[in-house]
Amino acid sequence: MKNIAIFASGAGSNAQKIIDHFRGSDKARVALIVCNKPGAGVLAIAAHEGIPSILIEREGFFHSDKYVQLLKEQQTDLVVLAGFLWKIPANLVQAFPNRIINIHPALLPKYGGKGMYGHFIHEAVVAAGEKESGITIHYVNEKYDDGEMILQERCIITPDDTPETVAQKVQALEHQWFPVIVERLLSGL
Repeated sequence: MKNIAIFASGAGSNAQKIIDHFRGSDKARVALIVCNKPGAGVLAIAAHEGIPSILIEREGFFHSDKYVQLLKEQQTDLVVLAGFLWKIPANLVQAFPNRIINIHPALLPKYGGKGMYGHFIHEAVVAAGEKESGITIHYVNEKYDDGEMILQERCIITPDDTPETVAQKVQALEHQWFPVIVERLLSGL
């Protein structure tokens, strides 16, 4: 049985889709939810699903091996960033080489980097008059949104789209593809 640790900062819709995907699986399970924001919806999901969760604090995350050790103790096979808004520190990347993945709500390398998340991305996509947007699932390295790409999926943007409708289209792609890619990567570990 492979163990997945999901890192999330918000509502947790992608976390829920991954939990649902592996419910009843004998191959993998979501074993831990890691969150950096008190009151985030993902913590309620963890409680409802009976999945252990931890609320991390900035100092320990960025300046110690405390959470690296915790993930190793939990026998974590794959770390999945599902709307986690902190940059992953080098010690964590090095402890889990090619075993930390992220989903980004744009077609990288466009609309990536520090400060490019959520509605900021969708607003920028609409303002630029883009004809398409989508998702990028990639490995995590020491830089924002820079790791090797695993998958990109696209959606059409029309002149009538707003940042909100783009967000809905992109989220539909996230929910469709993220659990599938997590399963695919775990089968190769």
